[in-house]
Amino acid sequence: MAEQTSPRPLGEHHYELTATWTGNLGSGTSGYRDYRRDVTLDVAGKPGILASSDKPFRGDTARWNPEDLLLASLSECHLLSYLHACVTAGVVVLSYTDRATGVMRENGAGGGAFVEVMLHPEVVVAEASMIEAAERAHAQANEWCFIANSVNFPVRHQATVTAPS
Repeated sequence: MAEQTSPRPLGEHHYELTATWTGNLGSGTSGYRDYRRDVTLDVAGKPGILASSDKPFRGDTARWNPEDLLLASLSECHLLSYLHACVTAGVVVLSYTDRATGVMRENGAGGGAFVEVMLHPEVVVAEASMIEAAERAHAQANEWCFIANSVNFPVRHQATVTAPS
């Protein structure tokens, strides 16, 4: 008899990822300096991401670290939410570049946490008449961003919106 599963609630989405540690140098975690922090992150049907820890934590700077990935998730989520907000407001976006920054503080007990992320979107819209609505769309994007709504620190934005002359 087949196992029955209850249907997922409407609007509930599930994600799956495999993280594989690839940093065993032969003796496992026999000592703090005896292994690499190398990880491969895999999602079915997508290229793997080579990851590690950040350099201060003995990581490989050529690989993505968790802090990079968190910042990237927040930046991309705001970008995608912003584009949607602009479409609904009748704003035509021609280009969007964000130079996101984040601050993480160690707590002195081996852990730490992000305390803030600042997004710096530089947006070009089709017409000068769209600038005001394009600026307002950032607040809407901030409300809609699933990732920003999932973290316990502020995600702010300092946007620049221009139009071709």
